[in-house]
Amino acid sequence: MSDAKRLRRPSAGGYVRGDETRLRIIEAAIELFGEHGFEGASTRDIAARAGVNAPALQYYFENKEGVFRACAEYIADDVWRKFEPVVAHATEVLRGEADAEALIDAFVRIQEVIADRMIVKANTSGALNPRLFFAREQAGHEPSVASEVLTQRLRKPVNDVGAQLIARITGMAADNPVTLIRMFSLQGQLLMFHAAPRTTLGLLGWKEIDAEKGELLKATVREQTRILLRQWSEARPTPHRRAASKRSA
Repeated sequence: MSDAKRLRRPSAGGYVRGDETRLRIIEAAIELFGEHGFEGASTRDIAARAGVNAPALQYYFENKEGVFRACAEYIADDVWRKFEPVVAHATEVLRGEADAEALIDAFVRIQEVIADRMIVKANTSGALNPRLFFAREQAGHEPSVASEVLTQRLRKPVNDVGAQLIARITGMAADNPVTLIRMFSLQGQLLMFHAAPRTTLGLLGWKEIDAEKGELLKATVREQTRILLRQWSEARPTPHRRAASKRSA
């Protein structure tokens, strides 16, 4: 790759200010990769939807694989901007001797961002929605580079801090399978509304999730999460219990 092309892809993961052409190509590609998959989306179709000539894709990305990677990087960086403040807050809380309520609050803040991504973003008219891109990536049928980028830039930092919060709250190790299962189950409470909206909305008698209904969903999940985390915190083994358990063994 030439130095000129490297300048079009800053090392920090951002995009050259005013580079609207590159951004249009990425947004068009996210839509088409989501609709048709990597194999089904042609560079010609991507260029047409972006309103550019086909050679522009080669100029900015070299090939279709480069476009696909850029899409994953764009999505990861865009989503991470929403998570970064709450992950930073959770990291700061974990550094100190925070009590259970502070740890629970830090976890709930992360959960709120997840809820906003699942509900608010998915129901925002005119907004770029990478839902289908994510679905195909999770199905495992697309090039692995998307999963690698999304894991390293987004999923790992969010999940790592979430597991550490659960571990501190419950007194279990962060890599204990029970800790991880608890974390994923708490984070996935709104997944049905994201993955199967027709079923969930139909049962509730809703046509869509507007701002008021979104707040109801988030408040319900927030309450459930706090109840469970407090229960797990109260059930955590105390030093006295651990000592007694060792003696009985």
